[in-house]
Amino acid sequence: MRMRRSIAVPATAAALVAALVAVCGGCSVQAPTTDGTNGYLRPPGGSVTRATTDDRPSSPPAAAVLWSRGDTGRAVRELQARLRQVAWLYAGPTGAYDGPTEEAVKGFQGKRGLPRTGQADTVTWQRLLAMTREPGEWELYLMGGQPAAAPDPRCLTGRVLCIDKTTRTLRWMIDGRTVSTVSVRFGSQYTPTREGVFHVYWKSRDHVSTLYHSRMPYAMFFSGGQAVHYSADFAARGYAGASHGCVNVRDETAIADLFAQVRNGDKVVVSW
Repeated sequence: MRMRRSIAVPATAAALVAALVAVCGGCSVQAPTTDGTNGYLRPPGGSVTRATTDDRPSSPPAAAVLWSRGDTGRAVRELQARLRQVAWLYAGPTGAYDGPTEEAVKGFQGKRGLPRTGQADTVTWQRLLAMTREPGEWELYLMGGQPAAAPDPRCLTGRVLCIDKTTRTLRWMIDGRTVSTVSVRFGSQYTPTREGVFHVYWKSRDHVSTLYHSRMPYAMFFSGGQAVHYSADFAARGYAGASHGCVNVRDETAIADLFAQVRNGDKVVVSW
């Protein structure tokens, strides 16, 4: 019976290399290395290069988003005012990051080779800052929405239309409590709105001016021909225009509600 010869299997990689050298009779065999080749046999005089994660190209990190749709506040007003300066936005500022604002940001980004995300990120904001100037106070509140100041002391008792020329606001107050506040517009330097304490003496729901032949809905007259009333021009152009002396309100829903509450004889205070 023929005896089967057993072959010992080298226990280590080094022993395996030694066995290979013995078998091939002196051919060049590279021992395992610890230089990052993971033990691959190295060809004589050559090298083994393996790609690592660090060698692969990576995308730059996305710019941080400052404001996006749904955000509100003064910072959004400034963004909108600056977009108006470069003719990418025509409405507002409103202080609310809405659909038109998002589309304006997309247009601005696309024109300058930036990703059209519609979100105001740090890169977009820096580009916009470089192309615009800081908006003034009334540029931020071109279409109204400005906060009211503390009421005139004469407004703290009774039922009062408390009108502040400095902040361009009208407060409807009852016994010192503010019921509602709306943005208002006044007469120009040639047709100024009179200051002082007055009283509502006549209300006219669908009034038309006999002097200027213009509509004055929800008119509440307090001093001669001067009245608090809705103005379609104010609603359309904001503070780019002026009245003939009346106190204009641009929010038709708000003045309709105010008209329903105010009575003849209620006090009107107009102050700076």
